[in-house]
Amino acid sequence: MALTNPKVVMPVPPSPAGVGTERLPPRRLLINDHAGHPFQVQLSRALAARGHTVLHTYTENLLTPRGDLKRGEADPPSFAVEPLVLSRPFQRYGLLRRVLQERELGCHLVDRVRAFRPDLVVSANTPLGAQQHLLRACRAQGIGFVFWLQDLLGVGINSALSRKLPLLGAGIGHYYLRLERALLRASSAVVAITDDFIPLCQSAGVADRAMHVIPNWAPLAEVPVMAKSNRWSTRENLAETFNFLYSGTLGMKHNPQLLVELALHLRPADKVRLIVISEGLGADYLARAKRQHALDHLILLPFQPYAWMPQILGAADVLVALLEPSAGVFAVPSKVLTYLCAGRPLLLAVPPENLAARIVREQEAGIVVAPDDRAGFLAGARRLLDEPALRERLARKGRAYAEANFDIDRIRDRFETVLAGCGA
Repeated sequence: MALTNPKVVMPVPPSPAGVGTERLPPRRLLINDHAGHPFQVQLSRALAARGHTVLHTYTENLLTPRGDLKRGEADPPSFAVEPLVLSRPFQRYGLLRRVLQERELGCHLVDRVRAFRPDLVVSANTPLGAQQHLLRACRAQGIGFVFWLQDLLGVGINSALSRKLPLLGAGIGHYYLRLERALLRASSAVVAITDDFIPLCQSAGVADRAMHVIPNWAPLAEVPVMAKSNRWSTRENLAETFNFLYSGTLGMKHNPQLLVELALHLRPADKVRLIVISEGLGADYLARAKRQHALDHLILLPFQPYAWMPQILGAADVLVALLEPSAGVFAVPSKVLTYLCAGRPLLLAVPPENLAARIVREQEAGIVVAPDDRAGFLAGARRLLDEPALRERLARKGRAYAEANFDIDRIRDRFETVLAGCGA
């Protein structure tokens, strides 16, 4: 049945206890987040604190920033984390290798389902080949399956391959488009992070009763507003400089050349640094540009421990995020939500239709330009460098948005309402 009236679950003021939510009796929940992001594991912990038995899985061999993926003394006994360990590092861009690794990952997930015997499975960021194995196993065993739709992976794969391999790529891309639609349609429920994803779910035939929209968030308590002068910034000699900071993945959905342009633009300024915390193809590109142009003020660092994140973001004067034009709707950079918690102004080169761009623009939390607007991006950086009152106002409004919308208790209630409707 086509989606005509999706259940949209947006940030709302808190309700009185027991009002407006459908409590889920204690269940065994397997929550898989391929990337190991901070807010997904926060949800797992919150569900375990509510009385559910939760196994949180993630892919160990993926090169990406991580959340807090170790059991701590404060965690409830019903919460556990298990890494899924592949035979070699996960390949984002090698097509044949990726197909084989998705199959391997799918087998690991099926093994966890058989061993843990959950009542419900929630899966986020999972490559489509692995997602197919996982969903089939759930259906065979009568386990409810929730597709937590973070990115339109099929759309992204089709877009990338069609550009790189016009004939063969189009055929492979259409396969992934069809696979993504089939998986969405077969799920017990779909939780999309933005209503921008609704048209694809409509065309896939997702039932309206199965469709929900719950925006992403960031763990507010884990990213307090920090002083610029802190242990990390002092150690890295960044406490006394003006710092533009980019932290996160630099890959197919990003344009590292824009960061090179920013570094070149900032070179004449005294005591200004551009800090990039990343690994992989984009970081390698920046390292070559740093050597080529003698960009001593471009500071390149590998991914840092999650426990240092508040101090790292606190060291920034401006936080930077990028997204390519072709990724305008099918990807929403979660780093922007973490940035909002940090109480710093944002500089975004992101398609204007993207949810992250809309949030930052509507909340007046930063300067947003289109990803192909090089002049606008550099002009925005210059404004933020030169206008401290503007920086302070944007930072304050960004943090206020995070405080108003990132309450994990309310978010947990919404997910429980979704899970309660899956028949477990």
